[in-house]
Amino acid sequence: MIRVVMGAMLVGLLVLQAGATGWTADADGSRLTIVSPTQSEVIKGDSVQVWYKLSKGTGATHIHCYVDGEYQKGFKDMVKGLTRGSHEIKLVAACHDHDALGAEAVVTIELE
Repeated sequence: MIRVVMGAMLVGLLVLQAGATGWTADADGSRLTIVSPTQSEVIKGDSVQVWYKLSKGTGATHIHCYVDGEYQKGFKDMVKGLTRGSHEIKLVAACHDHDALGAEAVVTIELE
């Protein structure tokens, strides 16, 4: 019986995580989710609006954005000047001193 309950709990957690776009939580309680764009979304143009939800724990104060591994200085929810093709957008929760925390979210998009 315990195996059945544990199996059902594992399946439930996997289903919940599948609905979110790449989220993780940090030991301080921070949780970060990319709401939009969605995984593998095709976007027209050279810019993308990034909507996210940051549940701040005891240390998180803001997020850092990376596109294809490059830090986006001055990120204000919009990534501009992208070329056609596939791009990885990664958000990382950070503390007041700009140190990265464990909460992050990643999504890969395609620009036409």
